[in-house]
Amino acid sequence: MPVQTVTGPIGLDQLGRTLMHEHLFIAFSGAEFDPTALFDRAGFINEAVKRLRQLRTEHGVRSFVDPCPIELGRDAGMMKEIAEKSEMNVICTTGFYFEAMGLPIYWRARTAEEIAELYIREITQGIGNTGVKAGAIKVATGAPDITELEMKFLNAACIAQKATGVPIITHTQDGYNGPEQQAAFAAGGVAAHHCLIGHCCGNPDQNYHKRVVDGGSYIGFDRIGLHRYMPDETRADNLVKLVRDGHQSQIMMSQDRHCGWLGKFARQVPPDEQAKIDALKAQGNWPPPYTYLFTDFVPMLKQRGLSEAEIASILLDNPRRFFAGEALPKA
Repeated sequence: MPVQTVTGPIGLDQLGRTLMHEHLFIAFSGAEFDPTALFDRAGFINEAVKRLRQLRTEHGVRSFVDPCPIELGRDAGMMKEIAEKSEMNVICTTGFYFEAMGLPIYWRARTAEEIAELYIREITQGIGNTGVKAGAIKVATGAPDITELEMKFLNAACIAQKATGVPIITHTQDGYNGPEQQAAFAAGGVAAHHCLIGHCCGNPDQNYHKRVVDGGSYIGFDRIGLHRYMPDETRADNLVKLVRDGHQSQIMMSQDRHCGWLGKFARQVPPDEQAKIDALKAQGNWPPPYTYLFTDFVPMLKQRGLSEAEIASILLDNPRRFFAGEALPKA
């Protein structure tokens, strides 16, 4: 089964080492009306290309999945240009964000079938007039519960997944509702191994992680380096526990980082956090690089006893099996 990238289909053997949840550019709805929110498109593309080349040449990453929701500034044409210039396989998604921070009014009024029609079109025909096809479906839910409106978009994702065969990548807010997402997918007739339950590392509870992996999905430790949500020491401890319990084949590692952001954050930033950001900007280190996973987090895993082979398999074998749609090996 070929994998659809923004520059066209590739074979599974071309995926290589893969980061399963990163972002190039984010723009929350409304930022375009802020006169101080300036965007140098050419300059951003150059910076993104430089960062992806660094990932490829220094750490052997061949594929970069950007599950940017439709309404968060997804720009398929720009993704394609960056992919071509960086020689990186970039995979984009179709799908919307969660209710509290997304879901445009127009699409809130549509039926699950109408939403699914959009998803299927973007997967099979392309996004707008860009010619770029989505290679996966994005789903997002908030906390503490999945809302009725979010459930409609989950149902739409199920319809589109069964029609196209592409996998589903999810956002969970603060590590809530992973098992509930799994239940919705099962009710919609989607096999668990077609789904990656994202941001589970935002929940420190190992029993929560066990519920997700026992549910048969992939589990996302995909906010590595986002210390605001969880210390990486906790992430590393919990990831190693999953490996030792026999669930290595279900783990996906990534960082949920971005290269560019339009305007201010979609929250008020405390003064101490803003001071750190300003200091990093002055050093040319903001946004933080995508290489952190390899320079800082992988050594933490090795300190806890994981081998090079185990880490390599998580980054290579698991994404390939996920996009192939293969059943999980037994734990």
